[in-house]
Amino acid sequence: MNRVVVTGMGVVSPLGNDVNTFWDHLINGRSGISMIDTLDTSRHKAKIAGLVKDFDADALFGKKEARKLDRFSQFALAAAEQAYNDAGLTNENVIPERLGVYVGSGIGGIQTLIDQHEVLLNRGPERVSPLLVPMMIANMATAQISMKYDAQGPTMAPVTACSVGNTAIGEAFRLIRLGITDVMIAGGSEAAITDVSIASFSNATALSTRNEEPERASRPFDTDRDGFVMAEGAGILVLESLSHALERGATIYAEVIGYGASSDAYHMVATHPEGRGAKIAMQAALTEAGIQPQEVDVISAHATSTELGDRTETVAIKHVFGESAYNIPVTANKSMLGHMLGASGGAQAIALIKSLQSGIIPPTINLDENDPLCDLDYVPNTARHANLQIGMSNSFGFGGHNAVILLKKYE
Repeated sequence: MNRVVVTGMGVVSPLGNDVNTFWDHLINGRSGISMIDTLDTSRHKAKIAGLVKDFDADALFGKKEARKLDRFSQFALAAAEQAYNDAGLTNENVIPERLGVYVGSGIGGIQTLIDQHEVLLNRGPERVSPLLVPMMIANMATAQISMKYDAQGPTMAPVTACSVGNTAIGEAFRLIRLGITDVMIAGGSEAAITDVSIASFSNATALSTRNEEPERASRPFDTDRDGFVMAEGAGILVLESLSHALERGATIYAEVIGYGASSDAYHMVATHPEGRGAKIAMQAALTEAGIQPQEVDVISAHATSTELGDRTETVAIKHVFGESAYNIPVTANKSMLGHMLGASGGAQAIALIKSLQSGIIPPTINLDENDPLCDLDYVPNTARHANLQIGMSNSFGFGGHNAVILLKKYE
């Protein structure tokens, strides 16, 4: 089995559109949540979101090309370019047939679908864009990245709702471990802050309506939370076999040592009340890595700021880690980012890698009073310095999908 390392990272997020800005805001406890100014929210219950700011697709891709890409593909391409360049990849140091792309999205090009449905209703079928389908379908971010970098190896767009970033990273990790590829571009992208998405989540009573305090609205594990905050963006990694990375003299950021996936097999949207699937995925990741629970130094929680989700993740962590659960810092990036849906896993992985490198754990902000049933160490409100070697990142999604990755400091 090949060892697998991370050699490149790229991010587009509510906390910045490059890794350094993103990380600086995270460790300083800054919120990326604001009032929605991209659509009319006058009739919406939730009027806040984690919006990507200062993103100029025309400048990045050219106006003509940008018009052919849904926003989720634009984010994915921008983050992939950062990661690819960060890794120092070129046509000369990677074989196209051994370069693959696994980038997922929970929803895909929903804004394109909405826009073209409006065209259909108002202007008739003759005016619907022939690019509707290739812009909308969830595999198009992967396809666009593969075309840009001549990635002729395995390319896939897994769809496992909000766990898809970890699913993509984990499955890409296994391809390299098995020797099928040398390099993989992997992660997730999402651009679903639309009228219909907000309306649906709101009517399901899933979204926070703390509209008067956007920056305090996302509050994982806090007794006063009232739902999650939608966000958008992309998080992309370059994974590589250790031997390939060393041969070309690449900078190595971290090692991927384990991946676990499971299904709750329980409900369309609710997590299993005992965290059944989360337990299975966490344990599977530990087993694949060949480590004991007490060897994990930090957990990056899924922690969306919903009562059921936060509680069941806490239950699952306690089950897997036993008494050592109380000694492991658990951090919730979504307290600052909001819930980037399919992009969450990639962004969380980047944050966790930066933690392992720097020995700094980002805080869980807005945690003023713990939910009595959430009694672990959630690193409240202030970043913490710690000796970190191994970190776990959790991602869970609608339909009961669970994906967990384990990362190790590379020395």
